[in-house]
Amino acid sequence: VLLFALWAATTPLVLLALRMVFLHAPEERVMGAAQKIFYFHVPIAMVTFSSVLLLLVASVAYLWTRNRAWDNLSRAATECALLFCSLVLITGPIWAKPAWGVWWTWEARLTTTLLLWLLLVSCLMVRGYAENRDLGARLAAIVGIVAAVDVPIIYKAVDWWRGQHPVLFAPGKKSSLDPRMADAFLLCIVAVFALFVLLLTLRYRSLALEDRAEMAVERLYSKDRSA
Repeated sequence: VLLFALWAATTPLVLLALRMVFLHAPEERVMGAAQKIFYFHVPIAMVTFSSVLLLLVASVAYLWTRNRAWDNLSRAATECALLFCSLVLITGPIWAKPAWGVWWTWEARLTTTLLLWLLLVSCLMVRGYAENRDLGARLAAIVGIVAAVDVPIIYKAVDWWRGQHPVLFAPGKKSSLDPRMADAFLLCIVAVFALFVLLLTLRYRSLALEDRAEMAVERLYSKDRSA
């Protein structure tokens, strides 16, 4: 029921967001159609940070309790964070090319975002190379905590190192968005977060089912040995 409700809510939100971006919001005067990547790039970055925050909570909880449910949540959050962080690194250069004239520059925020991507990849790699699940889960939790430390660095990178990255929203800064642009942007935020919740729920449930299957096999194996 929960998954059906999430599908039913997410699908029209995504479709409506696409309609608002391409048919309702006007083109920006300077960048033209290329500016529309903004409606996806920024919400995806926000979801990436939220995923890593969830990874931090689940990692600390697993190290504290050793409960597999927290490890499953940590793994699901890691995979979602890696997916959305990859999309950030794809959409960013698409926006940067017309804005800066180059696809990539070792600007502070871009570089620290790439570092976050590498840390998320490391979270999954240590699971694959660990001798057993518990060791892999513990190592992944530690790397996940380190990855979470990088998030505030990404956020403040422009201020600390005076990077080229535009600061769109800041305390005390008045938004200059056209009302139609603002409507499309807010709807994109809701749609991308809904998509994140759907993907996270699907992955968490699949991991929980894998645990059930693994425990069932272990019980059957122990019964066969005792017989």
